[in-house]
Amino acid sequence: MTAPTPTALAHAIRFLAIDAIVRATEGHQGVPLGMAEIATALYTRHLKFNPADPTWPDRDRVVLSNGHGSMLLWALNYLTGYEKISLDEIRRFRELGAHCEGHPEFDPSKGVEVTTGPLGQGIANAFGMAIAEASQRARFGAGLVDHFTYAFVGDGCLQEGIGQEMISLAGHLRLGRLVLLWDDNQITDDGSTALSISEDVAERFRVAGWHVAEVDGHDIEAVSVALDAARHDPRPSLLACRTVIARGLARLQGQRGGHSARLFPEDADAARQMLDWPYPPFETPEPVLQAWRTAGTRNQPAHADWTARREALPAAERTEFDRVLTGELPAGWRETLHTYKREALAAQRVQDAPGGILISADINDRLTDVLPERMVGCADLEAPTSHKRRLHAFTADDPTGAYVHCGVREHLMAAMANGMAAHGGVIPLAVTYLAFADYERPAMRMAALMGLPVKFVFSHDSIGVGKNGPTHQPVEILASLRSMPNMLVLRPADAVEAAECWEVALAHRSGPVSLVFARQALPTVRRPSVDGDDSDNRSRRGGYVLAEAQGGPRAATLLATGSEVAIALKARDLLQAEGVPTAVVSMPCCERFDAQDADYRRNVLGGRGTVRVAIEAAVRFGWDRYLGEDGGFVGMAGFGASGPADALYEKFGITPAAVVQQVRQRL
Repeated sequence: MTAPTPTALAHAIRFLAIDAIVRATEGHQGVPLGMAEIATALYTRHLKFNPADPTWPDRDRVVLSNGHGSMLLWALNYLTGYEKISLDEIRRFRELGAHCEGHPEFDPSKGVEVTTGPLGQGIANAFGMAIAEASQRARFGAGLVDHFTYAFVGDGCLQEGIGQEMISLAGHLRLGRLVLLWDDNQITDDGSTALSISEDVAERFRVAGWHVAEVDGHDIEAVSVALDAARHDPRPSLLACRTVIARGLARLQGQRGGHSARLFPEDADAARQMLDWPYPPFETPEPVLQAWRTAGTRNQPAHADWTARREALPAAERTEFDRVLTGELPAGWRETLHTYKREALAAQRVQDAPGGILISADINDRLTDVLPERMVGCADLEAPTSHKRRLHAFTADDPTGAYVHCGVREHLMAAMANGMAAHGGVIPLAVTYLAFADYERPAMRMAALMGLPVKFVFSHDSIGVGKNGPTHQPVEILASLRSMPNMLVLRPADAVEAAECWEVALAHRSGPVSLVFARQALPTVRRPSVDGDDSDNRSRRGGYVLAEAQGGPRAATLLATGSEVAIALKARDLLQAEGVPTAVVSMPCCERFDAQDADYRRNVLGGRGTVRVAIEAAVRFGWDRYLGEDGGFVGMAGFGASGPADALYEKFGITPAAVVQQVRQRL
């Protein structure tokens, strides 16, 4: 029997995509039809993967950055033999509960390395994966870590600003294991790319230090030769593959409608005749399917060799390698934080208390020896955030570094952290000012959607920033982050809570965490327990009674977070002096508090008839679920101003006296 031609293998991708999209009555055919030859060259000749063990740690990573073209990935994963992507699942494309979603959703066991859809995110994730690979290869050696990261890329990914951020930094860091496959079809959803772009896109990569090859994207041999050259070049590589969008659909190829116009059975019939594919819908001829399945098994010897090398490691090395890859934290990691907490309780620093972000920096520094897999990305704020210290920089010449100087590229930094977390073997931190969280927000949302354990660390969290003014005073961002599903937002009040919140953040594996710190000093507000046992992490429950009411049944509850807890305590002293039994509740994490049982929440907040007032140097949004209809709020109603921090707190009425007045009005 004659072996099927490479073109026949590409057509198998095309017709699975056409048939699934026709059946679903919607989809994006432009990518799978235009990139079929590119994908065939990659998967049948170059990609290191093993569908029988889809989470093999040393597999090459593939990111479909143009995620709307998901049928390219589903067709490839069915053809190469991923168990989760059966022909029945292909038929269920875009149906509720199907493995073949409209845009790929994170599940490495079915060959999806990251969720993609918002354009540009995927290539930045791929950048993070390439950094993770380089870091782990430097630590564990090429015998265990030796793989590439490939990304299928569309014009939109490169038009998004995050695309240029990635191009610039990847070239600077000379990430030679990163390869982009650009679907250069010169068409967007609106029409020709000439409507909105006129520069030489490939030249953008060249001037940034990339290896660039311009090839015919429908010539499998040419793409394969270019891939081989890319794999041997020390620079990151762009393969600019000139293609025809929706190739094979006579009515739509090369046109605007080729992107996602609805396909009809008549289109599928015409394509079968045009490309000489005389097979019914969803049928791949046996020789073609077997050729694809052979491609899916061709790396099994490499997989077996890698497994043998891992098993031959000394027991301690193998245990550490496995621990890092699985994300398990090392024995004794909590003790580092507990020690810091005990020291903070003993010191009771008030007048000489450090700034909130510097407390976080102290904790991060102490974790250096405990968590060697931790990597910190920072957006040109090394001095004010101080999270580098004993870490040294990850550079093109030294990939052993654990601190990535991201430059002023917050969006890339956050998406990079997602890629690191999705790759595995890295605990990524992304550090910047809270006012710049909105530059990171699309990537933070994707981290929450994927459930990636990324640690977003923020400084300068309120009007306490002071004279830099309202542009740098993020009054609305705490509320916006708290509204994001599956995002923990932690705002500690002092060094004790900071240690506890770091413990919560590191232990949290099912989603991202935002650790939010003040610029200004945070005096110690937690006192040692009367019985001397302070082992309990009180912040883990999200909210707790920091100071009980005295002199009778509780009349008022003051709720606060972060730097405003100290204001609440001063207000409590004034109220207690007036004979108003008042409790102070510290609320470092609303999401954790909401997860507690009703009795716990009621006991913390106070029963019916208790006056409740919240204090936070931010907007009120989100607090009313704790305050009720008659609760009070001391905080911000608009943007801040430029001036000394103390003067701003007075100007905007975030003072103990204002809190007392709010309580009095409600007694």
